[in-house]
Amino acid sequence: MHDIKSIRDNPQAFDAALKRRGLAPVSAALLAIDEKRRAAILASEQAQARRNSASKEIGEAKKAKDEARAAKLMAEVAELKTTMPELDQAAKVADEELANDLAAIPNLPLPAPEVPDGTDEHGNRQRHVFGQARNYGFAPKAHDDLGGELGLMDFETAAKLSGARFVVLKKKLARLERAIGQFMLDLHTNEHGYSEINPPLLVRDEVMYGTGQLPKFRDDQFRTSRLADVDDIRPHLRDVAREFEAKINREGFLGNKEELRKTYLQFAQEKLEPWLGQRLDLSEGAPNVALQKEISLWLIPTAEVSLTNLVRESIVDEKQLPMRVTALTPCFRAEAGAAGRDTRGMIRQHQFNKVELVSITTPETSKDELERMLACAEEVLRQLDLHYRVMTLCSGDMGFSAQKTYDIEVWLPGQGDGGAYREISSCSVCGDFQARRMDARYRASDGKPRFVHTLNGSGTAVGRALIAVMETYQQQGGSIAIPDVLQPYMGGLKLIEHEK
Repeated sequence: MHDIKSIRDNPQAFDAALKRRGLAPVSAALLAIDEKRRAAILASEQAQARRNSASKEIGEAKKAKDEARAAKLMAEVAELKTTMPELDQAAKVADEELANDLAAIPNLPLPAPEVPDGTDEHGNRQRHVFGQARNYGFAPKAHDDLGGELGLMDFETAAKLSGARFVVLKKKLARLERAIGQFMLDLHTNEHGYSEINPPLLVRDEVMYGTGQLPKFRDDQFRTSRLADVDDIRPHLRDVAREFEAKINREGFLGNKEELRKTYLQFAQEKLEPWLGQRLDLSEGAPNVALQKEISLWLIPTAEVSLTNLVRESIVDEKQLPMRVTALTPCFRAEAGAAGRDTRGMIRQHQFNKVELVSITTPETSKDELERMLACAEEVLRQLDLHYRVMTLCSGDMGFSAQKTYDIEVWLPGQGDGGAYREISSCSVCGDFQARRMDARYRASDGKPRFVHTLNGSGTAVGRALIAVMETYQQQGGSIAIPDVLQPYMGGLKLIEHEK
């Protein structure tokens, strides 16, 4: 999320940064909405201030026995009471319009040459290379051919269970994938200083919004749903009660306790009905109504979502930073925009396992943390002795929430005509972009709260690491050698071969 004040202060710089993303200028439209919003807020505040002032003047007029003036003031207060909800609603509508427009705008890239200019993957720059492609005395096979011939990778049965882009791994190949994930976790927790987390896989709308998946990439996600129950309503009732209390404190109430109770029930009914999407009667003796509200939770597309949101709506002490957390989780992606791409094998799946790295830092340390995170992800591939390259993504090829991104692309000898590089990790610094969406801050040494900076990276994708190990370590005849660092996780097994 962008800071409208920053856009207000330098609209030309904002539009210039968007141009590097390949986007049209929007600052003028945003500032027009902002002006309308500020005017509506000012009108609402002025009306509230005048109502408070007039209410005091009524008491003074009655004390002075000036009934005519008191009556005139009471009429003014009554009119304000009628118009104030309209003014509040106008301010709310303008605020929501601005928030919705800002929510759809991606993060701005860091200045060139730190982030090179470019429109797509062709503008990315190679940073460095590790290792080299191996020479085989035979034509290397793709992982799906290897797995199928071993009888350990079954796409046909997976399609019967779940449709396209799923796989069933069996026996030693299933254990190898588990070993890869466990190796990664152990490396990051024991040697790289990350704390292991076991997070929820199902999250709310606001959590997906916080890291930038919603609203723009709704169609790329998997969503679950169920009907609401009383446990879902309780938090909303607490919010309604707090809002009602603030309203009474602000406007006052002259009735008795019974009248106050009835007023609250009417207020709660008016607030809850739009959320529930159905008529709700909270009056005494009213019959119970079956709830029809659908509650949705999203399957995480990456553990970045759960891990980054651990600090949402909070202020952490600066001494707790940097926070470094990692998790091995299943990930779920609808891949709505990938129709017809990578339809063969495990390259692009709806469900896959990934080890995620997330760091929460101060603004001053986030760039250095990105370099550290990249090194941690690279170390996985180095210990597996896999050939790879690191690319600095150009301004037009970065993800929605990123300021700067490094992609690690591993060499897969069985892909394409003679092998190909494929992404296995992406490490990004997001600045305060996600923090603003999550309201995640830290308290600095001067006592002032500031937005944290967030970073995320794959440490790495387990399924693609499995592909890389299979294709890199394949032997003539179709068996697969186990890398040295994985053998302890495989019970000492050194070779996966055809069962006799």
